[in-house]
Amino acid sequence: MSRIGLKPIEIPQGVEVKIDEKNFAVVKGPKGQLEQQLSKDMEIKIEENIINVVRPTDNKKHKSLHGLTRTLLSNMVEGVTKGYEKKLELVGVGYRANKQGDKLVLSLGFSHPVEMVDPEGITVEVPSQTEIFVKGINKQLVGNYAAKIRELRKPEPYKGKGVKYAGEVIRRKVGKTGK
Repeated sequence: MSRIGLKPIEIPQGVEVKIDEKNFAVVKGPKGQLEQQLSKDMEIKIEENIINVVRPTDNKKHKSLHGLTRTLLSNMVEGVTKGYEKKLELVGVGYRANKQGDKLVLSLGFSHPVEMVDPEGITVEVPSQTEIFVKGINKQLVGNYAAKIRELRKPEPYKGKGVKYAGEVIRRKVGKTGK
């Protein structure tokens, strides 16, 4: 039984949720608007300021979609009210980040700087040369863009150099020992 799917979603003040008969959800809030097509099998009920997701049967497919649909709706509501943020850290000598207009310019030990254009709906802040903040209202876009940045130079296990998430623990390996 989906325990997450049973939890009701509270709609905060200033957030407007519209769901049509084909389960196309539109959530408007102070930070922006999100749209997403949800599973047509689930029944979504909005009563006053609470959203409930109900599954039609207890078969395996409906059980798995129950929690997913509820979580997607919850993420949309949280995104338009608070927004999402991922913090990345650059570890290594000469590794630095700069912001030039809508481009993120990274020096990661390659022969050339890596330039990445910010996708639509995502803002990137660089408070210092070794910190990057990826912000936006769509949780999936924020996570994907942060993962793309990290993918350029993953942290390696011997010295810990690379791009890592804030709070990420890198399992270190012992290097070679000489005699």
